Amino acid sequence: MRNSSTLAICILMPVVLLSACGGGGDTSGSGSDGSTSAASSSQISQAARTLAAQTTANSQPYCVSAQPFYWEVGDANGTRASGSTGSGIYTATTRLSIASASKWIYGSYVVQKRGGVHGLNNADISALHFTSGYSVFPSGGCNPNDTVGSCDAQVQYAAATLDRFDYSGGHMQRHADLEMGLGALDGPGLASEMRTQLGSDLSFTFTSPQPAGGGFTSAADYASLLRKIMSGQLAMHDALGSSPACANPFTCKVPDNLATYSPIPSSETWHYSIGHWIEDDPVVGDGSYSSPGAFGFYPWISHDLSTYGIVARQDMSGSTISDPAQKPYMVSVECGRLIRKAWFTGQAIVN
Repeated sequence: MRNSSTLAICILMPVVLLSACGGGGDTSGSGSDGSTSAASSSQISQAARTLAAQTTANSQPYCVSAQPFYWEVGDANGTRASGSTGSGIYTATTRLSIASASKWIYGSYVVQKRGGVHGLNNADISALHFTSGYSVFPSGGCNPNDTVGSCDAQVQYAAATLDRFDYSGGHMQRHADLEMGLGALDGPGLASEMRTQLGSDLSFTFTSPQPAGGGFTSAADYASLLRKIMSGQLAMHDALGSSPACANPFTCKVPDNLATYSPIPSSETWHYSIGHWIEDDPVVGDGSYSSPGAFGFYPWISHDLSTYGIVARQDMSGSTISDPAQKPYMVSVECGRLIRKAWFTGQAIVN
C-alpha cells in the first residue's frame, strides 16, 4: 500500500513448524467465504485444521505465488498452527518492514490513549478512517531522520477529499502531530510512546516516524498485539469495525460516504474502520478485520474474534506492478484468507 517505508528483503531457510498445542479455535468465521457455523466448526479436530491450513499454504496457487512466507493461526491463548513455506526462511521471529500493517498499531494506540472507543473525538475518527482531507502525502513517506512533526510539514490538505475515504498516510501523520502531540518524536521515540499504551512486552519499533507505515517487527510480536485485542486487554477489542467508511470509489454511495482512492481492487468493496480494514465485500468477504502492508505482511482477526492469523513476508516489487490485484499485499490477502477458510472448515484448498 502506498506511502510506506522500505527495507531490504529478509532471506530465509525452509522449515515447517506445526503447533499442536491443544484445542484451537472452536468457533468460525462468517460470510460467503465458506466458513462454517460455530456449532459445526467445533467438531473439527486440531489436527484436521492444521493439516488443512498447512496444505493450503504450501500448495494453493495464490499461496505458491506468495512464497516464501511464514504463516500462523491462533487464538487469544496462543499460536495453534504455523509454518514456513517455499525456499526462504521467514519464521515467527524474523523482523521485517510491515508497512501499512503499522496502521492497526497506531489505531490501537489512539483508542487506548483515549480510554476506549467512546473516548474518540471527531478528529480522531476522521483521521483514523481516512476522511479528514489530509490526503496529500509524499510518495516516499517520512525519512528516518525526520520527526513526526517535520514529516507532517509535508502533508497537504485536499478539500476535494474531505469526508471521502482517501487512503493516505497523511491523515495519521497530521493526527499524530497535532491531535496526539507527538510532533517531536523520531521513529524509535514514536514506538516507545505507543508501547506505553500497548504494553512494554511488545518489541516493535518504527524505522521512520510514520504511524501509518514505518513499523518494523516480527510475526510473533504482532501476534501478541492481536491476542491482546482479541482478549479485551486492549480497548481496540471494542473498536473493531466501528465507524466504518466505505472504501470503494466505484461503489460507495450516499447515504454512506463517497471514496476517492483505495488500494483494494475495484472488484471488491471493503470498509475501513479505526486503523484497520473490514473485509466485508458481499461476494468474497467474511467480515474479518485486517491491516495488510504493502510488502505482503497480512495480519487478521476473524469477525467473531475467535481466531487470528498472519502471513509474513517482504516483497518489494509492488512499485513496479500497476494492477492492485497483483501487488504483494493483495497476493498475501488472497492466500491468507484461503488459509483462514481452510482452518475454519478443516478442508484444504488447493485450486
